[in-house]
Amino acid sequence: MRKPLIAANWKMNKTVSESASLIKKLKKSLKNVKNREIVVCPPFASLSAVSKLLKNSEIGLGAQNMHFADEGAFTGEISPLMLKELNCEYVILGHSERRQHFKEDDDLINKKVIAALKNNLKPILCIGETLKQRKNNQTFNIIKNQLINSLKNISKNNILKVVIAYEPVWAIGTGVNATPKQAEEVHVFIRSLLSEKYDKKTAEETRVLYGGSVKPENIKDLMKEENIDGALVGGASLSAESFAKIVKY
Repeated sequence: MRKPLIAANWKMNKTVSESASLIKKLKKSLKNVKNREIVVCPPFASLSAVSKLLKNSEIGLGAQNMHFADEGAFTGEISPLMLKELNCEYVILGHSERRQHFKEDDDLINKKVIAALKNNLKPILCIGETLKQRKNNQTFNIIKNQLINSLKNISKNNILKVVIAYEPVWAIGTGVNATPKQAEEVHVFIRSLLSEKYDKKTAEETRVLYGGSVKPENIKDLMKEENIDGALVGGASLSAESFAKIVKY
């Protein structure tokens, strides 16, 4: 049985003091939530403060990105070793905003996934198509290429430490989300690709999240789908009230 995972991607929002305030509220609202995993991914500047506040909490900590090298002359970058020291368990990799604004390609993302696993960090690997690609019936080709290329040289033992997040780019921050049926169709396809690359059992055990304008109003219907194992939540995770409602779907 795959344990549902609800992850908050705060993106470039919340100062250190704002992050601390939000975490304190979330710890109260989510204190007695059972049978699901909860992760928050604040900006780099807030990781240390949030890490301290989450000690002995049910909420896990993740980062929004990282470099593939342990150290070096990479001004402005953050290494996996730095994340580990702050007690990060997860790291978001390949988010569409990284692909779009910072020109990250599958080869670079693959290096990051390998580096994360080497350092015992669990990657939340994001894949998804643009509106133009969907209209041109390229969804499955895009998903296949992104998934297979980003998982190059990842063993069967390691894939179970990876969380896949399907994020249709056309639904991120637009207020337009994929219908549960549309999301489920792609999730089924992702699991079939994992089955081909590894085996059916491994595919069945790998968690696949949905991300793209997830809100308290649509989470319940999304989670009714057999192959949707949770959500990567953007804007709605910036409010303790709305994120708590999503977690408690």
